[in-house]
Amino acid sequence: MKLLRVKAKHFKNCANDFIIDLAAKSRKTAEDKEYELQEIAPDLHVYNIMAFIGKNASGKTSAIELLDACYSILGEFRLEEKHFAYEGIELEIIFYNEGNIYKYEVQLGADSLPGNKAVFKNEHIFWKPYYKTNVKEIYDMESFMELTDLGDLPEDTSNIFFVLKKKQTRAIYFDSFENGADTYQLMFKALKNYDIDIAVLANIMRIFDDNIESLQKLDGHNYRLVFNGEEKNLSDTQLVYMLSSGTTKGLLLYTLMAASLKEGFDLLIDEVENHFHKTLVENMISLYKDKNVNRHNATLIFTTHYCEVLDQMGRQDNIWICKSGKHVSLSNMYVDYQIRPELLKSRQYYNNAFQTAVNYEELMGLKRKLRK
Repeated sequence: MKLLRVKAKHFKNCANDFIIDLAAKSRKTAEDKEYELQEIAPDLHVYNIMAFIGKNASGKTSAIELLDACYSILGEFRLEEKHFAYEGIELEIIFYNEGNIYKYEVQLGADSLPGNKAVFKNEHIFWKPYYKTNVKEIYDMESFMELTDLGDLPEDTSNIFFVLKKKQTRAIYFDSFENGADTYQLMFKALKNYDIDIAVLANIMRIFDDNIESLQKLDGHNYRLVFNGEEKNLSDTQLVYMLSSGTTKGLLLYTLMAASLKEGFDLLIDEVENHFHKTLVENMISLYKDKNVNRHNATLIFTTHYCEVLDQMGRQDNIWICKSGKHVSLSNMYVDYQIRPELLKSRQYYNNAFQTAVNYEELMGLKRKLRK
C-alpha cells in the first residue's frame, strides 16, 4: 500500500480542497529514479523524501497532521488522540494497493462517548485496476467503480478495513511536542516491536554520545555498557536516564528511522531541525535516498525552517510551500513557481522567491520598541 493523494475540507484552519499529492509530477530522470523516486508500479512513482517549508504559523504542522490522520485510517482503520477536532472534516484519500488504485471518501464526526475518537460517516470506496498506459489519469473519477455491500463495522472503524483487512504500521509521526519520560518507553517499545538489532542501537547511541564504547544486551531489560572505559550493568531505564534528554529524543527518532527503513513504512517529522544537528538531518535524507539502505520503499516526510536541506533534493515537485492568511494554503514548488533547476533552493528561499521570508520591518519595529 502506498498513499498517493490526500484532499481535505474543513480540516483545522486549512483552505477547502487542501490537496497534498505524493505522486511524482515532473519529468523523471535516471538520476531521480536512482535517488529520489520509488517505482511502486510500472511508471508510477512516489517520493523517497518530501518536505514542507514556510514561515512560523504558516501551516506546516497542519499539513503533516493531515497526512498522519490519513495514515492512521489506512493503518489502524480509526482516528483517536489527535490534536484537532474531528467534526465536519471531509477527506478524500487515494492510494495504490496490489495492482489497484483506490479512492476513499469520508466525513468525520466526534464520538459521543468519553475519549478522543472520530466516527466515520458517508463512506464511499471506489477502485480501478492500475495500467501504466493510464498513469496520467490515476485521479480521473470516470474510470472508478464503487465497492458496495461491504458489511457493517462499529462507527469508529473505517470501511477501509474491507480493503486492507489487517492493521499495519503505515507511518509513524514524530511531532514537535515533548514526550517527556514517555520517550524512554517509546524507544524500547520501538526496539521490541520492530526487532531492531542491538548492534544498530549501539551504533545509534555512539552517534549521539561518543563516550559510549560498546553495548551488549544481557536479557529483555538489562544491558552491559562500556562508557568512558568503565563497564556497567544497567537496566533499560537506567541506561536511558544516564543520557541527556536531547540524546534520548535523538535516540528515539533515529530508532524510528531505522525501523522505517527496515519495515518500509513512512516517517513523518515535524520541525526536523528541532531534534537534530544539521549534519544528522542531511544524513537522514541521504539514507532515504540510498536504495541499498531504503530497500522497502519508505518515505521521509518532514517540515523544516532549515532550508539548506532543500539543496539535497534534486526535484522540486516533492517540496510544498505553506502559507497562512485567512486559511492555510499549500503551493508546490514545481507547479506554482518558475525556479530554474540549477539554482540553489536555499538561495531562492533567502531571496524570498516563495514569499516565506521573516518580516524584516516588524523585526526592526520590535528593536525600536525595545530600545525605548
